[in-house]
Amino acid sequence: MEQGAIVNFVYIVSSVLFILGIKMLGKAETARKGNFISALGMLLAVVVTLFDKNILDSADAVSWGLLFGGLAFGSLVGYVVAKKVKMTSMPEMVALLNGFGGLASLLVGWADYYYNGVFKAQGIAGAVEKTVSGDVPMFTKIATILAILIGGITFTGSVYAWGKLSGKISGKAKVFVGQKMVNASIAVAMVVASVAFAVVGDANTAHYWLIASVVLSFVLGFAAVMPIGGGDMPVVISLLNSLSGLAASAAGFVIENNVLIVAGCLVGASGVILTVIMCKSMNRTLFNVLFSGFGSAGGKAQGKVEGEMKPMSTDDAYYVLEAAQSVVFIPGYGMAVAQAQHAVKELAGILEDNGAEVAFAIHPVAGRMPGHMNVLLAEADVPYEQLKEMEEANRILEMADVAIVIGANDVVNPAAAEDQSSPIYGMPIIEAFKAKTVLALKRGKGTGFSGLENALFFRQNTRMIYGDAKATVNDLVAKFKES
Repeated sequence: MEQGAIVNFVYIVSSVLFILGIKMLGKAETARKGNFISALGMLLAVVVTLFDKNILDSADAVSWGLLFGGLAFGSLVGYVVAKKVKMTSMPEMVALLNGFGGLASLLVGWADYYYNGVFKAQGIAGAVEKTVSGDVPMFTKIATILAILIGGITFTGSVYAWGKLSGKISGKAKVFVGQKMVNASIAVAMVVASVAFAVVGDANTAHYWLIASVVLSFVLGFAAVMPIGGGDMPVVISLLNSLSGLAASAAGFVIENNVLIVAGCLVGASGVILTVIMCKSMNRTLFNVLFSGFGSAGGKAQGKVEGEMKPMSTDDAYYVLEAAQSVVFIPGYGMAVAQAQHAVKELAGILEDNGAEVAFAIHPVAGRMPGHMNVLLAEADVPYEQLKEMEEANRILEMADVAIVIGANDVVNPAAAEDQSSPIYGMPIIEAFKAKTVLALKRGKGTGFSGLENALFFRQNTRMIYGDAKATVNDLVAKFKES
């Protein structure tokens, strides 16, 4: 069998492993195995590519040094990230990883064009000879500029999203008069520069158009994420993840690597599907998410919330829970911040032993990234069958004795169903207000990440338990153990 056939066969095996891995990531009980299978597929692809390109046959010390130096550095960074980054920091870490994926595709497209189009290397350490960019096929030019543009937008957009999620930049949408026109002008200029790069034959002229395209893609990435509020960050992360996959796929066409094309398409397609699902879960279009300026100071005003928040001590909350026959936990970002998932799991077990039916209501956009709550609860070994999606959770809540809201805000806000002046009006929510009693665990009286006041906290059947969520839950656990 020829080498090319063997390489393509291994690429097919890798692609199948990618598909199986992604499918297994859809369930908590198989997610770990799915991650391993996908990583195995990538390892096979990398190894066979090294043999295919004769990189391992090279006796050049510089090439070996770059190869193993990069491998060692990347492994070290990955290990440190896996061990040191807290679960509360996962959303911004995912944003950064998306960005670096886009940057990698940009660099691949750029390097390949200059190596094969503008310069021809005469030996590893030899001189370089300028050629005419017109020697590069038009299809390759188009794939190159797509990899560069999508990669550039993904990189800077992800960096900006990371800043918002990490708190280094305000999570509020930043809008100004004429912003849409400015962003449209940047996008048009980028497209014009890209077309000029593709059609110009002279290498020097094409080089300047390429530089202009890269700069404009960087600027557009920042400009596109700037008017998006913190409450929409889960959708933005999903979309940026999709873009990083499309950039990788374009880079695969540039270097004619089949497995990179397939892997990029899988990431791109799954990211788009997830983005659509999340937009549907908020009853909003992607256009509205990207361009509405949700959460900005000049955005749509919210109606005044009547009433007052009514605090409750953990002593009183204990008696409420002790008598409950049905309890639904509704986790949000506050649970992640407090790292309370293990304490919540322990309390849920105690309530079950006390005769209560326990469930966890999961909203698709709860937290700061897609699946954030699922990941946290899976880490605490919460049984998968107790995790209820929104529609099923709402049916359970109609008969629930107690709903325990842990750091969730917009996803349980009744204003989405009742206040037409609210920016989130029409968004499907977890209907916690239907439970007989709502216990809201909250650090203080401030608004959530989106900046909206939660009408649920002012309801007659809601009681506020202020303080760190983990400490509150541990206190409740201790009271049950003492009884």
